[in-house]
Order: sequence, then C-alpha cells, then structure tokens
Amino acid sequence: MDYVQKLLNRYQNKGIVIDTNILLLLIVGTANRKRISQFKRTQQFIPEDYDLLIELINLFPKIIITPNILTEVNSLTNQIGEPERSKCFAIFAQLISEIEECALSSQEIVKNNGFIKFGLTDCGIIELSKNQYLVLTDDLKLSNYLQKLGIDSINFNHLKVYLW
Repeated sequence: MDYVQKLLNRYQNKGIVIDTNILLLLIVGTANRKRISQFKRTQQFIPEDYDLLIELINLFPKIIITPNILTEVNSLTNQIGEPERSKCFAIFAQLISEIEECALSSQEIVKNNGFIKFGLTDCGIIELSKNQYLVLTDDLKLSNYLQKLGIDSINFNHLKVYLW
C-alpha cells in the first residue's frame, strides 16, 4: 500500500490514464450502480469498486484518455440495452467534455516493441504514459508489462484486494 500511496503522491498533480474497462466501470456505475455486476463487460466489478474508483480519480486534476480507449468504450457501451444505453452515452458525452484526450498516430504506436502482443490501444497507453502519467488498468498482462518497462501503473484488481 505504501507503493500505491507513493505513486498517487507522485502523479497527483499530473494526471492519470484510465484503461478501457475502468472507464467503462465509471460510466456504467454512474448510470446505475446495480447494473455494474449485471452487465457482462463490468460483471467482474461490484458497486464498491465504483466507489473506490470515484475516490481514486478525484485525487487527480485530469483524466487522460486516448481515442482508441474511447472507441473501445463506445463499442462496449453499445452492448447495454435501453434505456440504460442512452443514459450511459449521455454520461459518456459529459465525461468526454471533461477529460483530456491525447492522440498519438497509429503509425507511431505500431513502432512500439509490444505491438504484436498488446495491440493498438494498449501500446497507445504505453507510449502516452512514459514518464508522464500514472496508468490505472485491470489488465494484469498490461500492468506487468508496464512495470517491466518502468512505467508506473496501478492494477485496479490489486488495489481492491488491499482496500476491501
């Protein structure tokens, strides 16, 4: 937990990159906390995870997202039935107006050594976050790779274990 606190302190004035599933948890939880455990793309989370996420992101002055993350979240949100789908998209639109979207060219991203293993979205996160931002993800493979590269990240699943 000391390690996590040091990371939070180090990046508190910079910002945090939030990965796809975590952003989706934020949107679905804001729309309907009860839906978190019922929607197949967020069923690994519980409403208390949403509360933890809110506490965590409130520590940062800005949330940084790539266009690739937004596209993935858009596609996943489309899988929610109405009327919650519309509510989620309204929340998504508001969130997009409040976050910082940082775009890297796909030509630049594919030069990343991990592209074949991780793909466009994750390599965009890797390239964007280098020496700039803390990464929040629930993807163990990505989290381990980020740490191997010396890129600071928090695996949300590990954070849940510490706090619940």
